[in-house]
Amino acid sequence: MNHHVSKVIFLVITSVVVITLTGCSRDDQPKESGAVREITLMTHNSFSASASVIEAFEKKNNAKIVFLKSGDAGEALNKAILSKNNPLADIFYGVDNTFLSRALAEDIFISYASPMLGHVNESLRLDPENRLVPVDYGDVCINYDRKWFREKNIAPPASLEDLLAPGFKGLTVVQNPATSSPGLAFLLTTVARFGEKGYLDFWKQLKNNDVLITSGWKEAYWGEFSAASEGTRPVVVSYASSPAAEVYFSKTPMEAAPTGVMTGNGSAFRHIEFAGILKGTKKPDLAKKLMDFLLSKEFQEDIPLQMFVFPANKDAALPEVFTKHATITDAPAVIEYKTISEKRDLWIEQWTESML
Repeated sequence: MNHHVSKVIFLVITSVVVITLTGCSRDDQPKESGAVREITLMTHNSFSASASVIEAFEKKNNAKIVFLKSGDAGEALNKAILSKNNPLADIFYGVDNTFLSRALAEDIFISYASPMLGHVNESLRLDPENRLVPVDYGDVCINYDRKWFREKNIAPPASLEDLLAPGFKGLTVVQNPATSSPGLAFLLTTVARFGEKGYLDFWKQLKNNDVLITSGWKEAYWGEFSAASEGTRPVVVSYASSPAAEVYFSKTPMEAAPTGVMTGNGSAFRHIEFAGILKGTKKPDLAKKLMDFLLSKEFQEDIPLQMFVFPANKDAALPEVFTKHATITDAPAVIEYKTISEKRDLWIEQWTESML
């Protein structure tokens, strides 16, 4: 075979190989879509969902959700902001209304008006551009040990001012707002209730009444609260759904929760959690499907017994233990989320100087 013929055959074979490979790559496109796709959901350490509920989404969408738990709510958001040029995840779950304005100002989310938003309580939707949409909510408020107050024949607290009475000296445990989400919510409650000029007076009087301050919720509730531990404090900052959790996790059946809550007189703070699609996601279509799923009845009805907060979807049915023992107030303490963003650090600084 001469050189010229060899060259022609080589070119023909090369062309066939190129055409074949090109054809293969095109054929692979549909096959590729048949492969399981991973999508990463970045969230705080308290996030929880039933395995069966997650599997339902994964099967329906031929996907695998990777959960990236990244510390408490503030810490997780910081990580998302610091990595915004090379995002660690596709979706972020857990921005709350105390950090909402900061999250939006950092411009790390894309706008997505999920068709499921029509089922979401309008009062929870704080971002008109739908970069962050509400997924769950609950009220942070004073919880008290019913048995303790009954045995001492003392009326439980009905207002924040009651905590300042001489009879309540040494009874209350709260969390540090600089290190605790419910602690910050309670600080904001006092700002809303007593105003910027009066809230520190309330706290100084609470300090004089021997309030105990812990770094976090677990230390306060499981370590110092008399209804949940060997602790000696019958008054604690927790959630209005905590009584439902007490009943649900009790080893013996209960007709009534051992704990009561104080939600009147602007003494509870509405805590809302949001989710959004992170800018830079390489799977926007799948991310949108996951956002729809987070607002679906299937996921929303799983929320109460997983995270002991209320679902944002108003059509989601509540479990019986919630309808009987969890509370949501009609008139929570209100501060605009933009004001919180502007003054949160200042209020924490002033609180720290006064209390620690």
